[in-house]
Amino acid sequence: MELEIAEADLWREYEENPTEERKERIVKRYLPLIKYVVGRMAVSAPPGLDYEDLLSFGVFGLLDAINRFDPSKGFSFQTFAVPRIRGAVLDELRKYDWISRTGREKLQKLNRAIEKVLREKGGLRDEWVMREMGVDEKIYKETLELASRSFIVSLDEVIALEDGDVSFEGILADDNEGVVSALESQDDARRVMDALARLPERETQVISFYYYEGLTLKEIGRILGVTESRVSQIHGKAIAGLKALLVRQA
Repeated sequence: MELEIAEADLWREYEENPTEERKERIVKRYLPLIKYVVGRMAVSAPPGLDYEDLLSFGVFGLLDAINRFDPSKGFSFQTFAVPRIRGAVLDELRKYDWISRTGREKLQKLNRAIEKVLREKGGLRDEWVMREMGVDEKIYKETLELASRSFIVSLDEVIALEDGDVSFEGILADDNEGVVSALESQDDARRVMDALARLPERETQVISFYYYEGLTLKEIGRILGVTESRVSQIHGKAIAGLKALLVRQA
């Protein structure tokens, strides 16, 4: 309760007199939120960048959120800031063209193969997708890991909406394009949850551990008895399958 009061006081003081010193106090208070967001994103720094660079990109989003936030609307700053932090990181990553042209072609090929397999067989098996892609196991696994790292729209907001812990108005507080563009209504969140329920058991487990339980890929690997790399591949397959299912529902 004291933390909530302190947070309210911080914003009230800044609203009454928005000095740089008070803004800096707000930034310092929410720096851990940047680490949380970056840690939850299934992306890795491209060549020439490191984890600290990703955090610095997130600061841009945090500053944007502070400038736009209106406490009088009744939703939490964390809810408002998360999509802006994530969007700022992704905007900067796009400038580095962190996925090569060849990588994008592989992802497109994977997505098309999964859509066709789902349509014709009603399920997903690695051998089916590999056969449809016309690739060997090595290339297939590399593509799945790329799909995992390139996943842009996190499911965090969807899971939170389903649990009722997040204000949907807070997430959609303005017309900002980016990570929230796919979530235009509660119906969209429900569609995502329905699609998740149709994934194979292992994919569903990884999604559940990662997005519901907040575990890292390494921690999930320990639970499932597989390597972190394998978990990344399962995550990539789950994401590609989810996208294909959502396309079919549209």
